[in-house]
Amino acid sequence: MSEFKSQGSFRRFARAVKERHRYFYDDETREFLDTLMTTLPDRIEEAETGGLLWRAQLGGDWQIIRRDGEVVAEEPRPHPQVRMKPAADSAREGRANPKGIPYLYLATERETALAEVQPWIGSDVSVGQFQIKRPLRLVNCKTEDGLRRHRYFGGEPSPEKREKVVWSSIDAAFSRPVTPSDDKADYVPTQILAECFRSNGFDGVAYRSSLGEGHNIVLFDPTVAELVNCFLFRVDEVKFEFTQSANPYSVVSRSDAGT
Repeated sequence: MSEFKSQGSFRRFARAVKERHRYFYDDETREFLDTLMTTLPDRIEEAETGGLLWRAQLGGDWQIIRRDGEVVAEEPRPHPQVRMKPAADSAREGRANPKGIPYLYLATERETALAEVQPWIGSDVSVGQFQIKRPLRLVNCKTEDGLRRHRYFGGEPSPEKREKVVWSSIDAAFSRPVTPSDDKADYVPTQILAECFRSNGFDGVAYRSSLGEGHNIVLFDPTVAELVNCFLFRVDEVKFEFTQSANPYSVVSRSDAGT
């Protein structure tokens, strides 16, 4: 069985495909992808037919209320069914999919799906419940370290520990939220991994959420899950908690430095 050359193998791969060669790979990139595929047997996750997942979309719709043929009111309602799946001809760039190729992003928990769209207080969010239509084989990128960066110092660790670090880096890369200010080149490494998994017969990728308690699942074929229920929620509260992660520093003014 092949092994990763370094605990930084994913970082080297990501830098290479973002900065040097995106469509034709050098030997090191091909070797990384080949090694990655040899580690997959322990990372296969199966999703059964009938399983339920969640997807959220910002906003909602309005339903016109008529009485005796006259419009008397409008009531809020969730987005229509067609809005709850990505458009086949206008899919936006995502962490796993390139522009124009729609993937279906879902979550195992409703609250995770809500958090993933990064709503603001007072906003409406449509949340759909999707049912899986056939058995699925997923690549499970989730690692026990979660989203914490893990690295061994003092030389390269054992092959088992190198593999652990590489998959932890992959988990973190998929889990990083998509924001409007993102450089789309940052999506390239995970898009390549997703396409590699898809070309080897997998149906999707499971990875941790950095915004909720559950985990996310992206399906390469949006038709393998169908919408069965749709709800509309109003965001009442957004709460963040912080932990200091490094020592502070003090700024010394020039006048103080001279005394």
